Amino acid sequence: MEKTVITATARQIADEYLRAWLAGEVDKALALIADDVVCEAPTGRITGLAGYRQFLEPFATTLVRGELVDVLGDDEHAATVYVVDTPAVKDIRGMEYLTVTDGKITHVVSVFDRLPIAKARSQG
Repeated sequence: MEKTVITATARQIADEYLRAWLAGEVDKALALIADDVVCEAPTGRITGLAGYRQFLEPFATTLVRGELVDVLGDDEHAATVYVVDTPAVKDIRGMEYLTVTDGKITHVVSVFDRLPIAKARSQG
């Protein structure tokens, strides 16, 4: 009997990944990230899983609220839209464009609205 292999689409993987980090479940989210991931973020380019953990973990573990607005995608790419609140800043809107290869996220383009963060810093 032939074994059927079912692979998740980029959309499914992105949905699982975002829901995990929005819930503060960093290890669950990172299990979907490739060891050689490349991330392009407003703070600069990040390479490798260890570097990506340093980028994601401090943010994801301090969220007060995270809402996944939508995930659009196909077999290889997905775009996610989310809104988060941190203890200091409310309504940070962001998106990620993800590339998935062999069931792992290999490339992340992370974009978020830095204006609420800048306003909070100038008022604090």
